[in-house]
Amino acid sequence: MKLQRKNRLRAIAAGALAVSGALVLTACGSDDNSGGGGGGGSKAATNIKCDGKGQLLASGSSAQKNAMDLWIKTYGEACKDTKLNYKATGSGAGIQEFLQGKTAFAGSDSALKPEEVKSSERICKGGKAIDLPMVGGPIAVGFNVPGVDKLTLNAEVLGKIFNSEIKKWDDPAIKALNKDAKLPSLKIQAFHRSDESGTTDNFTKYLKAAAPKAWPHEPGKAWEGEGGQSADGSSGVSSQVKQVSGSISYFELSYATANSIKTVDLNTGASAPVQATVENASKAISEAKVKGTGSDLALDLAYDTKADGAYPITLVTYEIACDKGNKASTLAATKSFLTYVASEDGQTSLKELGYAPLPTEIANKVRESVKSLS
Repeated sequence: MKLQRKNRLRAIAAGALAVSGALVLTACGSDDNSGGGGGGGSKAATNIKCDGKGQLLASGSSAQKNAMDLWIKTYGEACKDTKLNYKATGSGAGIQEFLQGKTAFAGSDSALKPEEVKSSERICKGGKAIDLPMVGGPIAVGFNVPGVDKLTLNAEVLGKIFNSEIKKWDDPAIKALNKDAKLPSLKIQAFHRSDESGTTDNFTKYLKAAAPKAWPHEPGKAWEGEGGQSADGSSGVSSQVKQVSGSISYFELSYATANSIKTVDLNTGASAPVQATVENASKAISEAKVKGTGSDLALDLAYDTKADGAYPITLVTYEIACDKGNKASTLAATKSFLTYVASEDGQTSLKELGYAPLPTEIANKVRESVKSLS
């Protein structure tokens, strides 16, 4: 059954990647509120209230790319009169395009910085940009070590591996956490992102929070660790792990699933090591606190949690939009699409792709914030 599930997940992930070639969705006009314009669609599609007409441009996070592909496909089954083009340019580029007034909303794996919120006042007439969490999920640590199928590491060891202090797989610190494993005397090939990435930001926030002595660098989108090798995007680093013996890197769980890459279990100090799964990531995300004010829902994630079954290396992707002052030409369609994305149907559809649906309490707040956009 486990093998069948993995095969199904790989097929779904591959299918979502294929859909990315057609990132144009259609939405029905505001005079058709039934959501049934596509005819014969899924239950999720029939629950969509279509609104707005014209073209809707968005860009940003590549971590949510597979989620966007699926949402766009489902939304398109119901709606016809609005065309949405989402470009997975990366979080930093997406925010910049939004602040330049080029897009209706942006996707970012990190909440807006204060200076970005201030800059947004030029675009959001009478308002400002806010963070709306939409996509959650685990950042898996994938490995390729000959003869090793199961591997447990902790934050301290990971910090030293990615800072080039632990250099071989049979290092005593790794052996102490894997007493039954036959670890080879093989050089560790640690890969990190070459581009500025929200995934890197969240991974290094985990290292800093859970093992500050082993990871002396400040968290950020740009890699600050010593040594290692780099590759572009999650697809790049996951491809390296797939191909290179002795390799290790970090990327969204969907990439591990699609490429049949083994993932590290984390020793967090809980009663047992924690696997990188959607359910375990959801448990960690449920411990997050809202640090934003008003309709801004930026989250303070619990990277150092020791709760049983909580996987702490998590990522939340935000959709960035104006709370007030959205362009009249795109407001209705933006609200229509984000309303579906935040809905129970939109969230539960993500499970099979390796994403974690938002916890109910947070999802309810997101729906209220989307409803209030003006």
